[in-house]
This record gives sequence, C-alpha cells and structure tokens, in this order.
Amino acid sequence: MIENRRPKPEELPTMEGPICPIPLPHGETIVMGHGSGGKMMNDLIRKTFLPPLDNPALRAGDDAGVVQANSCTQLAISTDCHVVAPLFFPGGDIGHLAVCGTVNDVAMLGATPQYLTAGFILEEGLEIATLERVVKSMQAAAEEAGVQIVAGDTKVVQRGKADGLYITTAGVGTIIPGVEVGGAYAKPGDVVILSGPIGDHGIAVLGARGELGFESDIQSDCAPLNHLIAAMLEASDQIHVLRDPTRGGVASALNEISQQSGV
Repeated sequence: MIENRRPKPEELPTMEGPICPIPLPHGETIVMGHGSGGKMMNDLIRKTFLPPLDNPALRAGDDAGVVQANSCTQLAISTDCHVVAPLFFPGGDIGHLAVCGTVNDVAMLGATPQYLTAGFILEEGLEIATLERVVKSMQAAAEEAGVQIVAGDTKVVQRGKADGLYITTAGVGTIIPGVEVGGAYAKPGDVVILSGPIGDHGIAVLGARGELGFESDIQSDCAPLNHLIAAMLEASDQIHVLRDPTRGGVASALNEISQQSGV
C-alpha cells in the first residue's frame, strides 16, 4: 500500500550538509556546500568573487597568486582561512594546520615560502592554555618549514559567535628561477603522483569528532611539503602541476586542473 501524505519537515532532504547537488539560483543564501571545495565553491568563486576582483594572478585559479616583484623576481602569495572542530585531532591541530596549509599553497607554485602572517578570531571563553598550545604548535610547524611568522592580528567575538578559535594565515615566497608550474601547464599523458595515502586527515578529524562509528588509529598527515617540493623540482624539469588537495580531495583538484589546462 502506498501512503499518500505530505512529508514531515524532518523527512525532507537538508540543504545544510557538505554537499548540495542542486544549483542555487542567484539571490539564494550560502550553504555548507559552498565551503566543500567542490563545484559549488568553484561556482561561488567564479561568479561572485572573480568578476569584481578580476586580475591575471587571481584568474589563474592556482593555490597562490604569482606577481612580478621586479625584473628578475616573482613572488607567490597565498592566504587561507582555517576552521576545524575539534581544535586538536590525532596528528595535528588548528595551529599546525594553519601554517602547513599556507606554506604548502605557496610551495605549489614552485616557490620557496619565507614569511607568514596570522590572524586570530578568538571566542570569548577560550582558555588561554588552549591558545598557548596552538601558538606553540604554529611555531614548531614554522620552524620545520623554515619560515617566520612576522605579523599578526587578534579579534575577540562574543561567546557562541565562533567555534573557539579561527585562524587566517597569509604567506609569501620567491619562485625558484626557471620554474614554471601551475594548473594551466598540465599536458595530455601527465602522470598523477601522490605523496601519500588519500583521506588520512579527513578520517583523523572525523574520528576526533566521534562521527566514524568505529575506532581508528589513523593520524592526520598534515605537514609542510616545501622541502619535498624543492627536492622534486631540483630532480626533474618535467613537473607541470603541483597541488595540495585539501577540501574536495584529489578528485576536485584533478577537475580544477582539467578546467585550468583544458586537458
């Protein structure tokens, strides 16, 4: 027997999850899918941010923007916002993630990361000991990467207006002379090489939230990759694209590269 009734509100599909497959018309509001690193986020950038801010560096769509500092020096500049819950997870924390994320984004353009800035949104009630632990983790990651955090800013919001702590980092580095890598340089027949297993970071965070439904000893593989990248570029001149697949994973990164290069 088929029951003919109007579904209850709790039975309707939610649009607040990380993936929203239905294109939203102009005038709609931001949903969680806009931050997933997939097609919705790409559409948001392309339709909302790029038209008013358009310039060649931004239009390239890489992990960092490339600018000409002078006749012989190019700089890679990147910025990244970091939100994660919980703040500490197996293999890392929000501070370690903030440094590594921006260092890696700069390195993906064939640059040597040198300097970072950091901005902190602190929620009222955050324990000072927690903040100190995060900052020490940032310093340790910066030392591992060989960069300095040279400027910063802090803002405090009312209790309940943030998830404890948000961090924004920006980074700059000089592009290695003669190196030219980016999404637009992919070529047919290029081999995709991964530096490690897929999904460890996501599983570690989900496990820390208790959302896996089973126990796992997997740890986040979040790490600064600039030294590895420098060694790779020194060993081969056939590297066309470098990418740090974070939100959206490897599949989204490959789709982005395909769009950038037309391959």
